[in-house]
Amino acid sequence: MKELIPVEIIEKKILLIRGEKVMLDADLAELYGVEVKHLKRQVRRNIGRFPADFMIQLSKEEYEFLRRHFGTLKRGEHSKYLPYAFTEQGVAMLSSVLNSERAVRVNIEIMRAFVRLRQMLASNAELARKLEALEKKYDSQFKVVFDAIRQLMASPETKKRKIGFHRDGPAPRKLCHL
Repeated sequence: MKELIPVEIIEKKILLIRGEKVMLDADLAELYGVEVKHLKRQVRRNIGRFPADFMIQLSKEEYEFLRRHFGTLKRGEHSKYLPYAFTEQGVAMLSSVLNSERAVRVNIEIMRAFVRLRQMLASNAELARKLEALEKKYDSQFKVVFDAIRQLMASPETKKRKIGFHRDGPAPRKLCHL
């Protein structure tokens, strides 16, 4: 069966907030093909299914941080209320309150994305432990090799480009007519 939404797209919508991997209500509504207000209404009607470890409401500071730093939650495109963020368990619970076939199928893909992310994190941690054990076993002549491997394992830093026109190289020559 062809997947409804590529796992890579879902993975990009998983954020780390308050030390939890979560998905925002607006992203989930988009994936489910419903309006954000409909998703929130269903959650409020079934609030007993969403304890604090399943769903959190973002603070104003968290909301502003997301808007500024990630381009998420653009002003005017979302409700005036602070967004909800759902943990993996909260996302699973959403399929029971959104009674549609699409919600169930999308949830399956989201669960796969969470599992894949967990596996990647676990394998990276295991690799780091093995590297540390090897480093203790061998002498300092391999230190350069171990440092290089650690750099490859580290997540790449993204350089932000400055906005506006930037001139690289020498200044342009002035043309003058005689």
